[in-house]
Amino acid sequence: MQIEYSKKFIKEFKKCPLKIKVTFKNRLKIFIDNPHNPILNNHKLSGKLKKYRSININADWRVIFQEMIKEKTVYFVAIGTHSKLYS
Repeated sequence: MQIEYSKKFIKEFKKCPLKIKVTFKNRLKIFIDNPHNPILNNHKLSGKLKKYRSININADWRVIFQEMIKEKTVYFVAIGTHSKLYS
């Protein structure tokens, strides 16, 4: 699996609190080993985000990504709080 990051994701990640950055890196390791580990709550999104999926970083923070199955690539699009990403 190849991991890629959008410019938006990189910009948002730089602004994240240190604790969130550390937690994301730990969750990324879990995601690479098993994208459907229950701790991640990996799920499809709906509505205008229906082509994306989301995983939990903690109780409030999420990462939105897109799976490109043919390319075996996961493209991280955005990171932020639940209310920021889905409002």
